[in-house]
Amino acid sequence: MKKILITGGAGYIGSHTALELWNAGMEPIIIDDLSNTQENVIDRLEEITGKRFSFYKGDCNSRELLDQIAADHQIEGVIHFAAFKAVGESTQKPLKYYRNNIGSLLVLLDWMRDHGIQDVVFSSSCTVYGQPEVLPVTEATPRQEAESPYGNTKKICEDILVDFVKSKAGVRVISLRYFNPVGAHSSAKIGELPLGVPQNLVPFITQTAAGIREKLTVFGNDYDTPDGSCVRDYIHVMDLADAHVKALSFLGKQELDFYEVFNVGSGRGNTVLEVIHAFEKVSGQKLNYVIGPRRPGDVVKTWADTTKINQVLGWYPQYSLEDSMRDSWNWQKSLG
Repeated sequence: MKKILITGGAGYIGSHTALELWNAGMEPIIIDDLSNTQENVIDRLEEITGKRFSFYKGDCNSRELLDQIAADHQIEGVIHFAAFKAVGESTQKPLKYYRNNIGSLLVLLDWMRDHGIQDVVFSSSCTVYGQPEVLPVTEATPRQEAESPYGNTKKICEDILVDFVKSKAGVRVISLRYFNPVGAHSSAKIGELPLGVPQNLVPFITQTAAGIREKLTVFGNDYDTPDGSCVRDYIHVMDLADAHVKALSFLGKQELDFYEVFNVGSGRGNTVLEVIHAFEKVSGQKLNYVIGPRRPGDVVKTWADTTKINQVLGWYPQYSLEDSMRDSWNWQKSLG
């Protein structure tokens, strides 16, 4: 059974990807510093799979810890999620984001080269496109100047990976630029668990419906969109997890010194108000929301062209927006 290191593997996307790796016949080895998740995620993965995944609590900036993992396991690939990701915080603490997000990638690539590990799937983001001039967004869409230090770290990390491949380092790399992950596993045992006030729309919706938040503010209803609210491409987290597994399998069939990038999205845009209405439909809950002023820095509308990942990886999303809202609500209810 191939052993795959997942950095940030106890986090939202990482934990769901660990499940999909296991379902595909691979064994996830998880490292996470628990700065944005909880250790009981490992217990919940065991409840779902019946398997206790190897877990290392620590920072993937630590070469010593990575060397320990290599001594304990024959790692044959890496999926690199571990990064700070709060856009707002990154504007307040840019050095924290540059040090962690870029530094951890440099440590990881050094470690991979020294241990002869060839394959890595990198967690990138549609933030690299900024506000695109043409929609939908293809992989050939020019990257724009980043809206935040967080977004800039993703651009810089992509550039580092390209240069590393060009140096004939003997690696194969895929960067997945994903759009807005939502939803949860159908078991309601794992899902998005933001610490503190949610930064993303759907956890704020579910927490408002559960009475944890008093109300939800929709930032602007006067944009050039179907109902005036911002448009995003929402992708179910299990579809996103499946894309990582397919990317990793695809890498194993390529020559060394290979680099490719794929968008991962539903291929359609939904407004904030459409997401709210989809939630209300599947949950039966009337959501307390108000229209507020526009929020500075918000991209008005963006969604993915997924033709490339459809054709090259044979990946297609299986879940609808309503599926995502249902699973998110079941997850929220399971938290009590």
